[in-house]
Formats: sequence, structure tokens, C-alpha cells
Amino acid sequence: MTAASSPRSRDAERREGAKSTSLGRELLLIVGVALILSVLVRTFLAQAFYVPSESMENTLLKQDRILVSKLTTQFGGVHRGEVVVFTDPGGWLPAEEPATGALGAVRNGLMWIGLLPSDTGEDLVKRVIAVGGDHLVCCDAKSRIVLNGVPLVETFIKPGNGTAQVRFDVTVPADRYFVMGDNRGDSSDSRFHLDVASGTVPRANIVGRVVAVIWPFSRWSGEPIPAVFENPKLDASPASRPAGGSGDGGSGLLAAAG
Repeated sequence: MTAASSPRSRDAERREGAKSTSLGRELLLIVGVALILSVLVRTFLAQAFYVPSESMENTLLKQDRILVSKLTTQFGGVHRGEVVVFTDPGGWLPAEEPATGALGAVRNGLMWIGLLPSDTGEDLVKRVIAVGGDHLVCCDAKSRIVLNGVPLVETFIKPGNGTAQVRFDVTVPADRYFVMGDNRGDSSDSRFHLDVASGTVPRANIVGRVVAVIWPFSRWSGEPIPAVFENPKLDASPASRPAGGSGDGGSGLLAAAG
């Protein structure tokens, strides 16, 4: 026969039980708050992405992890020279089979929360070359892009690559952006979609500006705007720009290279 526990021992057991319950609740609260904060950061402030292809070499390499600022574009707008992530405007990417099964659900959940970089197959990363109202031509006699009458010396593109795979003459519609990859010879960008709004991306599709490579650590770097886009002549009044653009935001397609 066991002796009945004393009132003192029963009080101690209740206190231990209460401490365990309190600790469990605190841990759940901390985890819950952390997840909520992660979702809020991902939704409104910044989001990590995988680089899906070689189209931005050598600025970004395939499978780099990049940090994208949503605040920058939300309050500061989108500017020439910025590297941006945007959602496929339609027909730029091949259809992909969504991840299925338990592992797919877990992976999608972690991406939605923000604990994994986004890799949904619906986003692209390119550099903004021209913004609404800009007149853009490819190319001059030296195979340079001409923006608002100013030939661009694009030191950031991958060596050995030119832009003349597709020749064009466009005026960018308002609130839209003409984008190209830095690896011009391996980038399906605005040049290859000129039949819809001159190949431009609408403002609503811009997710944010790439501000840094965050993985691997050996490649950590910021992504400043190249100096060529700081030329004040790029902001010349439309009246002083050369004629010849499409003017109405049409395709502006001149000729495709064979």
C-alpha cells in the first residue's frame, strides 16, 4: 500500500505542471509570432528568390539566392538600370507542373511563409533598360542600344554578348518597362515579345528590386545601378529626342535576327 501524497507534494506537482503548460504556451506564442512576422516581411518588405536561369550572367548566376526589396519599388518607383524580379506577363515562361505530394506541400508552405526562397516558376529577373515614355532603338552602327538618343556603353553585360539578336525601335508605354537580361545571347526578354505592348512589363507585375546576392556567401554583393543610367541626357524632353519610335506603344519590331 502506498502512502497518500502530502498536501505539500501535491502543490509542488501542480506547480510543475503549470510551469510545463506555461512554457509550452510561450513556445507556441513565440513560434506563431515569428511566423506571422516572416509572412509580413515577405509580403510587404522583402523576399528571397532563386535565380532561375543563366540570363543575367555574369551579374547573377543560376541558383544564386537574391534579396528583393518590395519597399524600394513601392515608395521609390522603378528606375532604369535596376535589376528587378517580376511575374510573368504572359507567355514568357513555359508551363511547369506544380509540386505535388506532401513534400511539395511543405515546400510551398515554407516558400509562402518566407522560410525558403521563392522558386514557383512564375517569376523572372531582368534589368530595366527603359521606362514609360523612353524611346529605345537597337542598334546603332557600333551595335549599341540607343536610349533617348544616347548610345549606351553597357559594361555590365556578359562579355562576348551583343544585343542585336532582335532589332527594334520602340517607345515604352506609360507605367511599363522594357527589360533585358545581362546575358543578351541567352535571355528571352522584352526583345522577344514585341508583339504585345512593345514587349514591356506592366508596373503591377513588378515584385521588387534586387538589392543583394545573399547566397552563396562567396558571391555576396549589392546590386547598384550602373553609372551609364545616371547620364542626365537620358532625361531630355521628348521634343528633343530623335524621331522614329513607334510612338503608340505598338510592337516597333524592325527585324529579327536569323
